[in-house]
Amino acid sequence: MSTLLWIIAVVLVIAGVLAILRKQLIWGIVLIIVGLLVGPGGVSIFT
Repeated sequence: MSTLLWIIAVVLVIAGVLAILRKQLIWGIVLIIVGLLVGPGGVSIFT
């Protein structure tokens, strides 16, 4: 489960960075924050 959460977090952060590069600043910031919250190093919403 931890590996799955880590993969999801990485995908969300990468999507957030790409959104910022496409000038979608707010959506990118939201994706990065959600990615950090879901990741096993952050405050996981599943525990």
